[in-house]
Amino acid sequence: MEKEFIAKEAVKEMSEIRIDTAFKLAMPFWCSLLLPPLLWITAVWGGWSFLLVVFATWILFSILDAAFGLNPVNEDPETDKSILYWHRLITLLWAPLQFVTLFSLIWYAAQSGLTVLEKVGLFFGVGVVTGTIGINYSHELMHRSPRGERAMGDWLLAMVLYSHFRSEHLLVHHRHVGTRMDAVTARYGEGFHSFFLRVLKESLMSAFLAEKERCARKSLPWYDLSNPFLMYWGLQIIMLLLAMVLGGWGGVGLFIFQAFIAIWHLELVNYVEHYGLTRKYLGEGKYEHVKPHHSWNASHKATNWLLINLQRHSDHHYKPNRPYPLLQTYSASEAPQLPYGYALMTAAAMFPSFWKSRMNPRVRKWREMYYPEIQDWSAYNHGTQPPPTDG
Repeated sequence: MEKEFIAKEAVKEMSEIRIDTAFKLAMPFWCSLLLPPLLWITAVWGGWSFLLVVFATWILFSILDAAFGLNPVNEDPETDKSILYWHRLITLLWAPLQFVTLFSLIWYAAQSGLTVLEKVGLFFGVGVVTGTIGINYSHELMHRSPRGERAMGDWLLAMVLYSHFRSEHLLVHHRHVGTRMDAVTARYGEGFHSFFLRVLKESLMSAFLAEKERCARKSLPWYDLSNPFLMYWGLQIIMLLLAMVLGGWGGVGLFIFQAFIAIWHLELVNYVEHYGLTRKYLGEGKYEHVKPHHSWNASHKATNWLLINLQRHSDHHYKPNRPYPLLQTYSASEAPQLPYGYALMTAAAMFPSFWKSRMNPRVRKWREMYYPEIQDWSAYNHGTQPPPTDG
C-alpha cells in the first residue's frame, strides 16, 4: 500500500511539473493581450497615439527579434495535446475579447469628442489588431476539429468582412499552393499592390466555386444551407447591423475601414509567405506534393510569439493540422529562410522595387538549389502552367 501511495504521488508530482512547464512555455504567446489596452489608450488620448499600436506590432517586435534572435528549438510533434491547454486557451479567449473591444470602441467613437482624423487613426489601429491577431487566430481555429473552435474562427473573420477566407484557405490554398490555381501564391516579379488587387477578386471567386462544386458533388444547389457562404453573409450582416446600432452610419464606415486594414495585413502576409515559390509540374496535370521548401520559413522568436508560430509556415503547409505550439522550424538546407520577421518583411513588400531587389535573388537561388533541371521558368513566372488535376 505504501509503495502504491508513493507511486501515485510521484505520478501526480510529474503531472504538476508538466503542467507548470506547459504554462511557462505558453505565456509568451499571450503577449497579444497587451494590444487591446493600447487601443483604449488611443481612444482616450486621441491625436497621434494610434501610432502606439503600429509601433508595438511592426517596430517593437522587430527590435525584440533582433534582441532575442532565432528559435531553432522544435517541440516533440507527438506531444500529448492535453498539455497544450494554455496554448489553446489564448486562441479561445481572443474571439470574445476582440468582439467586445471592437464594438465598444465603435460605440465610444460615436459618443466621444474625437475628430474624424482621430477616429480614422484609432480604427487604423483596430484594423492592425484584428488583422495581425484576429485573422491569424481564426486561421489557427479553422484548422482545429471542435465545431466550437471553428465557429469562433468564423466570428473573427466576420468581424473583418472576410469570411470566405476559411473556404479559400482550406479548400483552395492548401490544395493548390504553388500552382496557378492558388490565387495567394505570389508570382515571381509580381508587386504587392497588383497582387492585392488580383487576390481580392480571385480568392473570393475561387472560394465560392470550391463550395459550389462541393455542393454539386452531393447533387445539391449552391444555395443549399450546407454551403457556408450563406452563414458567412449572415454573420457579416449581423456585424454591420451591430455597428449601425452602436455607431450609426459613422460606425459602419469605421467598421468597414478597420476590416479593410485587417484584410490588407492578411494579404501582405500571404504575399510574403509564398513569394516566387512554385511546385514542379510533372506533366498530365500533376504537380509534386507540397514540401517544406514550398513556403518561406522564419524562426524569429519574438514575432513568432505574437503570431503564434505563423512564421513556421513551411511546416504548417507540410502538416496543416499540427497545432501551432508543435510546428517545426527548418534549417536553410530544408526550407528557404526569410532574412527578417514578418513585420519587417511585410513593410518591405509595400515597396515593390526594394522588395524585388532583396527577394528575387533569393528565389533564383532557391530554384537553383531545388530545381536545377528546370531551365525555362517563364510559365511559372506568369502562372500559365496547366491547372492541377490531382489536387
